[in-house]
Amino acid sequence: MEKIIFYILALIMIVFAIASVTSRQMLRSVIYLLFVLIGVAGIYFLIDYNFLAAVQLTVYAGGIIVLVIFSVLLVHHIEMELEMAKLSKKLLTGLVCLIGLGIFLATIYSTDFIVVENYKSTTVEDIGMGLLSYEAGGFILPFEVISILLLAAMIGAIIIGKGDKLTKNDDTL
Repeated sequence: MEKIIFYILALIMIVFAIASVTSRQMLRSVIYLLFVLIGVAGIYFLIDYNFLAAVQLTVYAGGIIVLVIFSVLLVHHIEMELEMAKLSKKLLTGLVCLIGLGIFLATIYSTDFIVVENYKSTTVEDIGMGLLSYEAGGFILPFEVISILLLAAMIGAIIIGKGDKLTKNDDTL
């Protein structure tokens, strides 16, 4: 059953990742990316990494996607269409992706994986104590660094959304 769920999640992630990078409309690309990030969280839940799944859903699927959508709506480019790349860039990108896929598959098939039984499950109390702990193994510093990541994502989304308006306004000053 877990194998079927994994393949369904992987198929959903692949389809929406391709849709995200091939869509010319900015808002649709962001929504497709949301489904990819939710699929990643589903895989984390599947392998019983509840903390990583919760962080994936709250920070990436929740926080960053909301910031990008908010930024796109803020600059009034809901139907903004992205420019298409030249054929030479598409071919080069496809070649680099195929080389990366070849390296990835060669590594996967040459590695002898050992199945480890996971008997310990993480509770909500363990996650809360880990988030608030300053001691070794605590996550307070990475949790605070997330705010910087969210700020950088919002600035990047605004810059992407504004596009040519930034350069046109700079000339008038």
